[in-house]
Amino acid sequence: MDFSSQESINAVTCPICQELLTEPMSLDCGHSFCQACITAESESGSPLGLECCCPVCQSRYQPWNLQFNWQLAERVNKFRGVDLNSHKPRRRDLCEHHGENYDIFCKDDEKAICRLCVQEHQGHQMSPIVEVVKEYQEKLQEALKKLSQEQQEAEQLEADINEERITWVKLIQTERERILQGFEQMRGILDKEEQRELQKLEEDEDVINVLRRTEIDTLNKPKIVSNKAKSAFRFSDLTGMLQMFKELTEVQSYWVDLMLNPLDAVSNVVISADQRQVTVGQHSMSSNVYPCNPCNFSAFDVVGNQHFSSGKYYWEVDVSGKIAWILGVYSTASNLNRKKSSGFVFNPNVNDSNAYSRFRPENGFWVIGLQNESEYTAFEDSPTSDPKVLTLYMAVPPHRVGVFLDYEAGTVSFFNVTNQGSLIYKFSKCQFSQTAYPYFNPWNCPVPMTLCPPGS
Repeated sequence: MDFSSQESINAVTCPICQELLTEPMSLDCGHSFCQACITAESESGSPLGLECCCPVCQSRYQPWNLQFNWQLAERVNKFRGVDLNSHKPRRRDLCEHHGENYDIFCKDDEKAICRLCVQEHQGHQMSPIVEVVKEYQEKLQEALKKLSQEQQEAEQLEADINEERITWVKLIQTERERILQGFEQMRGILDKEEQRELQKLEEDEDVINVLRRTEIDTLNKPKIVSNKAKSAFRFSDLTGMLQMFKELTEVQSYWVDLMLNPLDAVSNVVISADQRQVTVGQHSMSSNVYPCNPCNFSAFDVVGNQHFSSGKYYWEVDVSGKIAWILGVYSTASNLNRKKSSGFVFNPNVNDSNAYSRFRPENGFWVIGLQNESEYTAFEDSPTSDPKVLTLYMAVPPHRVGVFLDYEAGTVSFFNVTNQGSLIYKFSKCQFSQTAYPYFNPWNCPVPMTLCPPGS
């Protein structure tokens, strides 16, 4: 086959199906395809009826602008040896009754008609088909625009839902880890408590053996068993211990990363570089350090670097080895004098002959303290000038004290972290006239007070 013959075959061959053209339809770019092939291509390439691209040259075209190519159809039929006139397909763009072009659109019947069909549609609302096509094209574009906008909104909604789902998954995972960690801590506490109770049982057995050996002496000369000895036979209430642990765990969720404020500290104390430890300065110590002199309390005042006017806050202080200390919350600002720097100092004039008189809620102090190594006290208001000093009983001396401030509820609570978080004392109906400051006073005891970081 020569080149011209091959070129003729290519001219009547559909580029899509590679067969002879059937009802050839031509695009604006000049390429022709089988009507079925180009229709399927248009529907797959643009399901919304938008512009399509020519499969050969990628030129854009409108699916409704396809034109039937009569000349090419004749060439195809001649190539097949078929007379076009004997099998001439009916033109779809002509009226099937009159063979005229569709120039008019009947809006009542919603159909295209020719000029000769007008008589059959008398009284109907009719418009030139060109105007109707333009009107419908505008409606189509508006519908496509709205559909595109709705599609964007749907995609954004899907993205928001996915983001929220991821957030919830992270929250659930975090809560799950927190719960597992809490139960792990409870298991550790229960194991320690179990070992301690078993150890006490062994000690009790030793005591019983001693009592048996001294039974005769005891009967001959009875002795009154002290309360301290009786307490050795008293087992801890496991339910109460778990309740105390639960309460401590709840308040510890409000733990703040608190540090000491060196700008507001008096010159008699030394604050560490990490601002978590306060120690009495060497020049403030004397040979008769003990017992601590209450008249010098104000010489060791220190506050935290944060102050609070609302909300709930918790912090812990390590007082291991100290034989004297005071800690809690300070609120009233009337006893504070501003330094020339940004800090403040406590007014020393508040110290009268009885230094305890200033440690009372009336003066803005909600504190507890230790003095003389084993005397734990809380200071409450009283009708006299002296505060009401309450003696606190400690079954286990605290090496670590937790302080919980609930500003709105007006409460300041103290917990013995060393003894499963048992409540030491709670101030109620506190009226904080100003912002509340964490308060620390190491007295002139050389052992430091240390602020514990959260979760330690």
